Amino acid sequence: MTEPSTRYQLIVATSPEELARQAAEQIASGIDLALAERDRAQIALAGGETPRAAYARLAEEHLPWERVDVLLGDERWVPADDPSSNARMLRESLLAHPQASHARFHPVPTDRPTPQASAEAYAAELAVLCPGALPRFDVLLLGLGDDGHTASLFPGTAAPGVSDRPVTIGEGKGLPRITLTAPALSAARRVIFLVSGAGKRQALARLLDPSEPAERTPARLVRPAGVVVILADAAAAADLPGA
Repeated sequence: MTEPSTRYQLIVATSPEELARQAAEQIASGIDLALAERDRAQIALAGGETPRAAYARLAEEHLPWERVDVLLGDERWVPADDPSSNARMLRESLLAHPQASHARFHPVPTDRPTPQASAEAYAAELAVLCPGALPRFDVLLLGLGDDGHTASLFPGTAAPGVSDRPVTIGEGKGLPRITLTAPALSAARRVIFLVSGAGKRQALARLLDPSEPAERTPARLVRPAGVVVILADAAAAADLPGA
């Protein structure tokens, strides 16, 4: 039986400021919707430099941050104070703001003796926060690598094929990483990709191509029930029809 194709909504921003604003508003809207139905909202965010400006804008949103759990879609297996740590980037951007500092942050525990132990510890924490076979985040923000990866699901590695657990070990750019698996990413209620820069043009075109194999572009493994929103700047979307 053929799986239904993922539905994408592409929104092209005219400036870096507009891209950050759109991302912040999309995330804030997802939090509002969740808190209208439940006592707490869980959001999983992307690392890297692309979303930093969006997090600065998001921190200014007037939200009941004390009712929000902030997690990561993936993390490099490095100490929490390492310059490449996604947790450090979040602490320096979103969580540094007086309002957003009231959110409850659940970093990936990279202080365990092995990446496997860290992955198991993160999975155990997710099971408490988000009971069920898979965590179901209210908002999931993802990036897109120029090689088609998302979170730490890199092409040519084992992580994209893991489907029997919510967390696994990824390998990318010479570092072990802890990452949510494709089923866990796909379980999110709202999925947003944030894509910036001319270097992402080919990867974005491949993500949107229904004939593109997920083995080459693992971002296509993210298949939620709802529409996937793609926020892109003009440089990333330049080669797309109608963009």
